[in-house]
Amino acid sequence: MRHRSLLILTAVLTTGALTLTACGSRDDSNNSGSGDSGTTTVVIGLDAPLTGDLSALGLGIKNSADLAVKQANEKKYVEGVTFKIQALDDQAQPSSGQQNASKLVANKDVLGVVGPLNSSVGESMQKVLADAKLVQVSPANTSPSLTQGQKWNEGTKERPFASYFRTATTDAVQGPFAAQYLFNDAKKKKVFVIDDKKTYGAGLAGTFKAEFEKLGGTIAGTEHIDPETKDFSSVATKVKSSGADVVYYGGEYPAAGPLSKQIKKAGAKIPVVGGDGIYSGEYIKLSGAEGVGDLATSVGAPIDTLPSAKEFVANYEKAGYKEPFEAYGGYSYDAAWSIIEAVKAVADANDGKLPDDARAQVAEAVGKVDFEGVTGKVSFDEFGDTTNKQLTVYEYKDGDWVAVKSGELAS
Repeated sequence: MRHRSLLILTAVLTTGALTLTACGSRDDSNNSGSGDSGTTTVVIGLDAPLTGDLSALGLGIKNSADLAVKQANEKKYVEGVTFKIQALDDQAQPSSGQQNASKLVANKDVLGVVGPLNSSVGESMQKVLADAKLVQVSPANTSPSLTQGQKWNEGTKERPFASYFRTATTDAVQGPFAAQYLFNDAKKKKVFVIDDKKTYGAGLAGTFKAEFEKLGGTIAGTEHIDPETKDFSSVATKVKSSGADVVYYGGEYPAAGPLSKQIKKAGAKIPVVGGDGIYSGEYIKLSGAEGVGDLATSVGAPIDTLPSAKEFVANYEKAGYKEPFEAYGGYSYDAAWSIIEAVKAVADANDGKLPDDARAQVAEAVGKVDFEGVTGKVSFDEFGDTTNKQLTVYEYKDGDWVAVKSGELAS
């Protein structure tokens, strides 16, 4: 196994320029990435919500993938190749994601796709990309069914699409991790569970609920909400009447922030807890002072504590992106790099040439990547899931999210 740091990028090729043919357009003009003539353009597609309520997370994903591409070009990591990003906005809508997948398939220069943010959008894109043998690496999808099939929770795991991977761990881990923290560490015994009925939210709430009950906790009540309404007063009243000492919400920050505020104003002075979908600076803005003390779990260790991430953080700031990298920045950077590494592996194995079936070979090569990235070790198991299972609990205090516990799910 070759050991490389993708932040420092010390493994720079010292051989002469490779002649890459057969896939990707030949560009005899100066390319923005390398400035050399006669290089091959390889496009990494990106799909995320770049506008709308979830754009804070989506823009962090886009910027981080863009940084990976810029650094690969600066270092000429794959000699003779200029990488470019084609970023498309899905507005967190499955139908838009599916249309974007078709657009990316139609561009013959696209050899891999980073994204999306939402599991429901990922679900809509999978078959379109898989039919074209175009690899997809999500930095944020957490629904277990995307990699392990619809019957994963019944003990039958079957990978639906061989071209789909993710650098974020799943809700099969995240939900129970939150339940263990609340029951064992925070000593919460009675929870009211709410979800937004979406693929991500309902799935996360379901895995949390099962583990909390298994541990001996009491479910004080359950409720579904329409996240578009933003009026959750009736649910807040039910929470207050239930006697719950904590609320668990499966969903995302645009609804979670107002929900927390309204629960507190209804008189239930108890914390609201959610998954990585609420782990954003936007949640702090939306929940306001009432949200202080709320908790969120997110994938991986706190990025500012990882030695492997220090240079990423510095380079992101140096690049001058207007938006923060948010919860999934490091995972997006690593997702883009997994595709870059795969392109390099395919070129190296083909005497410096990208073959006619480069898409299929890149998809296969992604499954074999193994390197140290921003978020730690980047590699995938037989289902396309990350082998990095670490999670962190964060608490909203002092105007920010503060890590209170990191680790892996107890067996």
